[in-house]
Amino acid sequence: MDADEKRFAFFSHKDCEYFPCHRTADAESFNCLFCYCPLYALGEKCGGGFKYTASGIKSCEDCLFPHRRGNYDAVIGRFNELAEIAKRRG
Repeated sequence: MDADEKRFAFFSHKDCEYFPCHRTADAESFNCLFCYCPLYALGEKCGGGFKYTASGIKSCEDCLFPHRRGNYDAVIGRFNELAEIAKRRG
């Protein structure tokens, strides 16, 4: 199934007061499905275009990776890594 055929994989909330929350030249293809990026917890291994601020905070201000229409499978494909982070270590 082509990424454009997966209607569940794309949501654009154009009425949101923050839309789009990142600078983009293509607001029509801006995916709000991952409003809060699930890959943030992967730190430097997230795969996005982040940077660190002077105070050491990870800034995703210039990252569009989870917001690109075709990246749904790439984000979902990282959930096993996230599950490992969240796993209870008894």
